[in-house]
Amino acid sequence: MALPASDYTALLTELKEVRRAGLVRLRGRALPALEAAAEAATASSARPPGVPIEVLLRCAVARLDAGTLRSAAEYTLGLAQGTRDWPASSRRARAASLYGVSVERFRKDQEVMVLGQVAEHIVRLAADAGAADAGSAAADGGGLVGLGSHRTVEVRTAGRPVVLTVHVHPVDLLRDVDVIVSPSNVFFALPEAYKASIAASLRRAAAVHGVTGEVLSDPLPGELRRWAERHGTSGRAVRPGTVAATGAGALTAQGVRRIYHAAIAVPRAGTNDYDVLPADVTRAVSRALAVLAEEHDRHSPPLRSVCFPLLGSGRGGLPYEVSLASVWAAVEAELARGAPWEVHFVVRTPEAAAVVERVPAGIRPAHNRRPTG
Repeated sequence: MALPASDYTALLTELKEVRRAGLVRLRGRALPALEAAAEAATASSARPPGVPIEVLLRCAVARLDAGTLRSAAEYTLGLAQGTRDWPASSRRARAASLYGVSVERFRKDQEVMVLGQVAEHIVRLAADAGAADAGSAAADGGGLVGLGSHRTVEVRTAGRPVVLTVHVHPVDLLRDVDVIVSPSNVFFALPEAYKASIAASLRRAAAVHGVTGEVLSDPLPGELRRWAERHGTSGRAVRPGTVAATGAGALTAQGVRRIYHAAIAVPRAGTNDYDVLPADVTRAVSRALAVLAEEHDRHSPPLRSVCFPLLGSGRGGLPYEVSLASVWAAVEAELARGAPWEVHFVVRTPEAAAVVERVPAGIRPAHNRRPTG
């Protein structure tokens, strides 16, 4: 089912209703344009009411430019971790603070722009799904075409089949994966929670919030400081490829038990940029798998599953194919030795998912292409 671009106005109207109501109050509300968009992008109607709309919103927002625009959209619609039950006024105030403007100014200006951008991406998502043939939908396992979904890829290592799971959604939506590997700089200095990187998203998701959104506990920075103190690295850089293991804070409620912070980004002096070398990514992944083996039996039940983003493909500047080749070199070596780990990848775009899904055919780095997210 294709969604006419003329439905943009109706989508914008309904997005304003979502903003007012919040995600927890959507059930039973008439949102025909959003429902049509979700239906246009789904290959199966056997999903709980309300779920396709939320996934549609999350994936449309994930297509926005990383930074203030995407973060403001997440707060405006209650998609940011811990905000789905916030009052509309609290969400609007937090989004306004990102732009450094008054709530009233934000309501009249930036909020209109933010919701308009989300509506445009919903139209494009529905159009992309409408262009996919029935065979593609079936191959995707009957899930949401181009939206947040879970796909499996079978590869062979050392003559045995191994199934990889590919998650196409923001990292803070992961559930029931024991370990998430998070990219970090060599100082293990976490970004501010309001930023849009993977490390910032995990910091935000691991924090405990009060009923009005105030942060009651922000555990990851403290755990990383204590790790540095134990290992005598406080205030100085570690060797690229070093991995610091911490708890997962509030993410434990989603079945995530550990976060492995992988030091791959080396700050460039006098700038806000980083350098990431593919060899350091491979070294970090190898070390993360070694730490997983060390910690495996210390938990009950034992740790078994680990999830990797395409490390270094954000501000690190590595093309998706180069990042994947660097990650896969260490993963494949471990699996070839018979390691029992369940391996997952998490990406935010269908383009990145397509790169991961080419693992069985071999990875061909495209050195002339830069990542889009």
